[in-house]
Amino acid sequence: MFCVNGHPQELRVDNRATLLDVLREQLALPGTKKGCDHGQCGACTVLLDGRRVNSCLILAVTCRDTAVTTVEGLSSGTAAKMSTQMAAQRAAQGPAQGSAQPHERPSLHPMQEAFAAHDALQCGYCTPGQICSAVGMLEEAAAEEAKLDEHEIRERMSGNICRCGAYVNIVAAIQEVAGQEVAGQEVAAQEVAAR
Repeated sequence: MFCVNGHPQELRVDNRATLLDVLREQLALPGTKKGCDHGQCGACTVLLDGRRVNSCLILAVTCRDTAVTTVEGLSSGTAAKMSTQMAAQRAAQGPAQGSAQPHERPSLHPMQEAFAAHDALQCGYCTPGQICSAVGMLEEAAAEEAKLDEHEIRERMSGNICRCGAYVNIVAAIQEVAGQEVAGQEVAAQEVAAR
């Protein structure tokens, strides 16, 4: 048994099946892509207990009692919870004037929003792996208190290949989210200091 995108999963799997194959074939989560199937391109990157891994290299049977997050699960995390709270507040206020749509699209993870805003994709095949890797990389960098300049981001993301060459925009998207996180940490530190 393991947890995928916050949902417990009890599956029978072939002991030779990779996590990638189980995600795509048994759990019908097509966001995680099969690129090279050798751990060299990063298209299959997911978060395993919060750390980025190439799911094509991980046997599914070794994932017992772990938490797996795919690109589909990123939008159902904190961003989706915040969206639900905002939707409840809006519902309490009544419909907005001129609003033709009673339901809004679910919120994306900030990294997903940044990738869209910076046009950090072309064909889109590598994008789910790039996004999962970027989210995991920011967690790693925060734990290490690393300074993330352009060179450091490129180095830390070097396991993810974009054959279309959208690297400039990918780095810009990551820098935007990293800047938001730093700003949030500074505000929290100021609030603690003010107490």
